[in-house]
Amino acid sequence: MSIVEMKVPVIGESVTEVTLSEWLKADGEYVELDEPICEFESDKATLEFPAEAAGRIVHVAAEGDDLEIGALVAKIDTSDTGGGAAPKAEDKKTDAPAPAKESAPAPAASAKEATYASGTPSPAAGKILREAGVDAASVNGTGRDGRITKEDAQKAAAAPAPSSPAPAAAPAAAKATGTGKVAAPSAGSSSFSRETRTEKMSRMRRTIASRLVEAKNETAMLTTFNEVDLSEVMALRKKVQEKFVEKYGVKLGFMSIFAKACAQALMEMPDVNAHIGEDGKSLIYHDYVDISFAVSTPTGLVVPPIANIESLHFSEIESKLKDLAGRARNNKLSIEEMSGGTFTITNGGVFGSMLSTPIINRPQSAILGMHNIIQRPVAIDGKVEIRPMMYLALSYDHRVIDGSSSVTFLVKVKQLLEDPTLLLMGL
Repeated sequence: MSIVEMKVPVIGESVTEVTLSEWLKADGEYVELDEPICEFESDKATLEFPAEAAGRIVHVAAEGDDLEIGALVAKIDTSDTGGGAAPKAEDKKTDAPAPAKESAPAPAASAKEATYASGTPSPAAGKILREAGVDAASVNGTGRDGRITKEDAQKAAAAPAPSSPAPAAAPAAAKATGTGKVAAPSAGSSSFSRETRTEKMSRMRRTIASRLVEAKNETAMLTTFNEVDLSEVMALRKKVQEKFVEKYGVKLGFMSIFAKACAQALMEMPDVNAHIGEDGKSLIYHDYVDISFAVSTPTGLVVPPIANIESLHFSEIESKLKDLAGRARNNKLSIEEMSGGTFTITNGGVFGSMLSTPIINRPQSAILGMHNIIQRPVAIDGKVEIRPMMYLALSYDHRVIDGSSSVTFLVKVKQLLEDPTLLLMGL
């Protein structure tokens, strides 16, 4: 017997432990070389673990286990060639009794044979189904081997719930009273519930929780606010959008404009782009701007950075943002792609937030919070006008950034956004 031990691989320098979130292959099932056997959830991403050999798999760890790097996950018996994985046609003929008469032709095999993955939701799909109260058994999986994908779950969650026949309340009520008479139903009793359920927090959620508490407890965090009139930015986008899309293949969004404005201000104010070193006694300055962008995913918030924003064109930022956001929501980002960054931008406005105090993304020293755009009356040259206004919030570590620097930075960003000509000219 030849056994190959499957151990947790080195995923990244900062990753010391992972959670086995889901087995993709059943215990005792035959697997091919490089076929995914399970999914690991690290601090930042969900990763598939491929088989290192072909053979019969034997589970060692269980779903939900926290495993250190190098820990044993499973064993693969490579001496088993998979002959027992499923009965062959000849075996079936030998074992089964011969029919007395010629049997009817067997129905054609389905396009997808039922496997362990059939009807099993991915981690992202499972979360969507649980929140929507949809039974996975009622969802038709279109993924590999019939697995339920995120898209399948979203369609099922959006579909109207089928109507069910009214329960036979009278007999049940009579039985409950023991009198043969129907008990009067209490007002609104069907709408009340006292049920609870307990679910283990995902590794990403636990990491997010610990880092948020760490940021609150270990930084001197303050938030300063301002408002920006986006009339000129909206006029610019409207004017060039058609030509921009025709030339670059992506739309000119608000995020690239805000990113360029922040990058220009950060290059002029290096304190806001710095952070405290690991020794706690030094400041690390950067001659470049790597901006992390908060992306909401089914498993939690991730903040992948885009490097050298100060040197990128608006179209390059938009293309990179589109790619990062899409892959982040599908758990396709590597650990390296989600590490780093000197400054963060988060946009709560896409969810309708009017004002918030974002928490610093450590070890960075500042984060800009964007919010929704509201048509509000403002005083312009002594007259009241309706303008598209947005509140901006800058949370910063007062140990690194003085109050005057934080306010100056936010005012600079405001000026660049209210007069995009300054931004385009680098003024």
